[in-house]
Amino acid sequence: MGVADLADYPWDAVAPYAARAGAHPDGIVDLSIGSPVDPTPPLIARALAAATDAHAYPQTVGTPALREAIVDWYARRRGVPGLTPDHVLPSIGSKELVALLPLLMDLGPGDTVVHPRAAYPTYEVGARLVGATPLASDEPADWPEGTRLVWLNSPGNPDGRVLDAAFLRTAVARARELGAVLASDECYAELGWEAPWDRDPIPSVLDLRVTGGDATGILSVYSLSKQSNLAGYRAAFLAGDPALVARLVTARKHLGLMLPAPVQSAMIAALGDDEHVEAQKERYRARRATLKPALEAAGFRVDHSEAGLYLWATEGRDAWESVGRLADLGILSGPGHFYGAHFPQHVRLSLTATDERIAAAAARLGGA
Repeated sequence: MGVADLADYPWDAVAPYAARAGAHPDGIVDLSIGSPVDPTPPLIARALAAATDAHAYPQTVGTPALREAIVDWYARRRGVPGLTPDHVLPSIGSKELVALLPLLMDLGPGDTVVHPRAAYPTYEVGARLVGATPLASDEPADWPEGTRLVWLNSPGNPDGRVLDAAFLRTAVARARELGAVLASDECYAELGWEAPWDRDPIPSVLDLRVTGGDATGILSVYSLSKQSNLAGYRAAFLAGDPALVARLVTARKHLGLMLPAPVQSAMIAALGDDEHVEAQKERYRARRATLKPALEAAGFRVDHSEAGLYLWATEGRDAWESVGRLADLGILSGPGHFYGAHFPQHVRLSLTATDERIAAAAARLGGA
């Protein structure tokens, strides 16, 4: 199949509910798409501005300084020592990497791409784009022969579920039995809320407890969109098996997939500073502490959501009915139908709204 054969973009179906929510006298509280609303930290913006004399083509592989910054960040923040610049590669945001990885790996008809049951839809889109078969499964024992790529997502979008090191070990072992690449989307890993993840780092698939120091067949994917408010910069990267990285570098060179040079400089600044990440995490922690109890008091049950940027909630009826109920309160959410066929009664609510809008949503839920 080709791009023209993909289904209509699902978020277009939310437009009527956005109109309903927008009719609220106090305006809409848009919790549907997790697009950051807080300012880009000044030190990052300054680094971008200082690099605007970008007259030469950037390197697909990234500058040596950026690759070293990624290596240092994995060791410092993700508990993954021992990487080298050959283990890492920047990408133009993480969504293009997720969508294009099956293509860059030369997958096609007859190949299976596994993704979570509650899943960001781009995993499936990437499989269908090359004619591979997507399979929603959270159980490694159920992954079939013919699986060539396995996507994990921890913390999950939409459900905020964290995969511990024991599960990751099992998943890596099964992927290796099948001869599959295992790619773990970890872009919310700095946002842990509930025990033990409120105090313990959320493990990467490259954690030594998972790999024993052998990254063969493994990729970790990360984005700075949420923790550094860089969604508009399209700043992301991967790390893992250097042989896989080399293959991806070659393919991306042919396709012209190069991260702009000023963005690379901004990423170096972002990766080297932990203070702004902690400050942003505290903003999201406060918003979650306001919104979650208000949802529960209004009759919703929040499932998982122990980490990440969303609340995954249900009131025990079809998600579109819940989306409608919330829209009548001026709150826009995302239906579980968008995240696979297995959660038709859940809605996803993002923490990416201002403090004032989150407080407004909580007040409206309380009034309901």
